[in-house]
Amino acid sequence: MFRDRTLAAEGSPLRRIAPLAAPVAWGIVAVAWKLACPLARHPGLPARITVSAVFLTVGTALVLGARRGLKRELARVRAVADATQQVLLRPPPARLDGLSVAAGQLSAARGAVVGGDLYEATATPYGVRLVIGDVRGHGLAALGAVVAVLGAFREAAHDEPELAGVLRRLDRALDRHLCERARDEHPAAEEFVTLLLLEIRDDGQVYALDCGHPGPYRLGSRVEAVPVGDPLPPLGAFPLPAELVPHRAIRLRPGDTLVLHTDGAAEARDHRGRFFPLEAVLAAAAGEPPAALVRTVHTALLRHTGGRLTDDAALLVVRDDRVRVPAQPAEPGLRRTRPAPSPH
Repeated sequence: MFRDRTLAAEGSPLRRIAPLAAPVAWGIVAVAWKLACPLARHPGLPARITVSAVFLTVGTALVLGARRGLKRELARVRAVADATQQVLLRPPPARLDGLSVAAGQLSAARGAVVGGDLYEATATPYGVRLVIGDVRGHGLAALGAVVAVLGAFREAAHDEPELAGVLRRLDRALDRHLCERARDEHPAAEEFVTLLLLEIRDDGQVYALDCGHPGPYRLGSRVEAVPVGDPLPPLGAFPLPAELVPHRAIRLRPGDTLVLHTDGAAEARDHRGRFFPLEAVLAAAAGEPPAALVRTVHTALLRHTGGRLTDDAALLVVRDDRVRVPAQPAEPGLRRTRPAPSPH
């Protein structure tokens, strides 16, 4: 379905070649004139100049027509990419249950707005649930898996009371996608998704299920890597184990920032082969709001790589802005009484 909509948005072949119709017709007339007109076959200098001018004009018109058609095609492709971005990787709400949230992605595919990374944050009756993942590969070819996983998360996060149930829903959705792709197109060999699923409860406690994805960082008084438990297999690579127990990771304190990222941010290299110093950049930007922190990391990443990314890089940043009021002492002159014990 996604592929059909994309093809429909690109337009028909006749529409794409329409800008070339006039110069091509002009060229046909010029060639016919060259073959049929006696003046065109005259060996004199004026005739040669006239013929050269005609063909130069035709060639210029062809180039300008092709350029105009390519610009229109590029504008349509960008419009489709922008619409896809809003549907798939829509910006998360700025606030979710007292948490400030921001996210962003840099695509390694030239001209692409979306790629193989995915993220989402949503408030549910069970806490704020976050997902970030990385499809094997990048660019437009990975969008099908992104659609399957994100679509399943947006429903399961609200339906499933347990985090393990959410993960199993994502696994089944990806499995259906891979089966359909293998049947309709070609075998999707070795296609999988690394994924990190988090749940932040009202008291700040964070629970995690990690499917082979890099763990997040917590920015507080210092930058520290957050433990997410023993890794599970990536989705699509192997079946999930029969028992899924979320790892009790950390308690997010007021003012703490949690930074989820894909490996495209941590493993990017410069022209000398040096890895991007993600932890150092986060430490320097620790006091910034989530949206500014995303921009800071992306700017540093592009500077480090010279704008030549080899993998998509996504960030999902959450800051705990909840204010926890300490328990107040009893008013003077009032005594707390316990309920009388039941006679039975």
